[in-house]
Amino acid sequence: MFLDELPEFKRTVLEVMRQPMEERRVTISRAKISLDYPANFMLVASMNPCPCGYYNHPEKECVCGPGIVQRYLSKISGPLLDRIDLHVEVVPVGFDEMTARRKAETSAEIRERVVKARDLQSKRFEKQKEVYSNAMMPSNMVKEVCEINEAGRTLLKTAMERLGLSARAYDRILKVSRTIADLAGSDNIKTEHLAEAIQYRSLDRDGWAG
Repeated sequence: MFLDELPEFKRTVLEVMRQPMEERRVTISRAKISLDYPANFMLVASMNPCPCGYYNHPEKECVCGPGIVQRYLSKISGPLLDRIDLHVEVVPVGFDEMTARRKAETSAEIRERVVKARDLQSKRFEKQKEVYSNAMMPSNMVKEVCEINEAGRTLLKTAMERLGLSARAYDRILKVSRTIADLAGSDNIKTEHLAEAIQYRSLDRDGWAG
């Protein structure tokens, strides 16, 4: 599911997604009955850094008044952001970068790595009911599957303290780092995999857009 201009949706609409994003099911309760429906979906969302779109732009000036940027960003609650695995801030790309002739990884090569990583995860969870990928791991499996060394624990502890991350964000960082390691063909989660996963929590940082 793709939601464009995420802050423009009503907050009540966004908040109702928290349960299915966490539990992969929707519960409908009435006076005499309660029903669960499967809701295993992938959420992709986009948003501007402010109403005018130029907050923190390297060349153009933001015209939003005092407090408007913060009010705009606060339309997305912390608990909802907590449930989104990857936060990526997209910055403007300069002409020189767009026209540079750097050798890039082809779509076919990327697909091959993704297929291998998914096959690896299918084997990893073949004995688990309703778990097919790292993202679907319950919390009680994370420490077992996502083991990190002492350097990794120190790095993650520092990030947790500096960014004020929640226990849910902690689990998601470990799951993402396990996936990064799978894509790299690594049996172990290395420090660089963990560091990359932490970088994908940009919206957890104070002043993330500035």
